[in-house]
Amino acid sequence: MKKAILATKVGMTQIFNEDGVLTPVTVLQAGPCVVTQVKTVENDGYDAVQVGFADIKEKLVSKPVKGHFDKAEVPYKRFVREFKFENASEYNVKDEIKADIFAVGDKVDATAISKGKGFQGAIKRLGQSRGPMAHGSKFHRHQGSNGSATTPGRVFKGKGMPGHMGSKRITIQNLEVVRVDVENNVILVKGAVPGPKKSLVTLKETVKASK
Repeated sequence: MKKAILATKVGMTQIFNEDGVLTPVTVLQAGPCVVTQVKTVENDGYDAVQVGFADIKEKLVSKPVKGHFDKAEVPYKRFVREFKFENASEYNVKDEIKADIFAVGDKVDATAISKGKGFQGAIKRLGQSRGPMAHGSKFHRHQGSNGSATTPGRVFKGKGMPGHMGSKRITIQNLEVVRVDVENNVILVKGAVPGPKKSLVTLKETVKASK
């Protein structure tokens, strides 16, 4: 991996290209990310670049994290992540990673925490079928039978049941970068990206580029 950046989701909109074709896009406020630490094989056992993103007040930073930022002499950041760049040795502390790391036409993978839906039934959560909606059925949106009789006499592990829906780490692969605004550090990605507005999104060069 040679390209990656942290971003926040601004929202969705649509743009038109030169041919007048409409494209739905997700607007991402990408960076700038500042390098807070460069990890090496000699010191840490692997090569990586640690970056910080989104400024935060000093009073909201814990003492250990504050000391880490003070040692690097960089501003306090809300999010800290690592990227295992192939060219990690080329980076230095205080270097900035901006939106121009990506270009129009690049394919990226977007990772974020999906929207939380709370406690949901098996029909909405898992797409299971409902019962008859007639007045006398008394079985409409219940799950139905979960286990058989004497044999096996239990519910199998992994059975889809009602429960907490959403709030999971999701990666959408092979999204196309449609536009890059270098001045404002904004990246427009074709299609939808997981998570609500203002949520953290990690953009990396795709691992499964289509031919």
